[in-house]
Amino acid sequence: MHINKKVLLLAVAKKQEEESLLDVLAMLESARVFTRKEGKRLLKELKSEEYIGESGLTPKGLAYAQAIEEEFRL
Repeated sequence: MHINKKVLLLAVAKKQEEESLLDVLAMLESARVFTRKEGKRLLKELKSEEYIGESGLTPKGLAYAQAIEEEFRL
């Protein structure tokens, strides 16, 4: 998986309850991780791969986000 997809998936896992997926995209855009257009494309890909559902992570996405977090700790 591409690094930007991993960062987005981890950011969705760490988002607050009151934050939406678009809020996460805006935060990453302001940090210049990627553009909003690229973020929306990545979000769409993660949804099609069933890592993200309508309101947040799926069980598959949560498990993968935990693995990504461990990978980034190294």
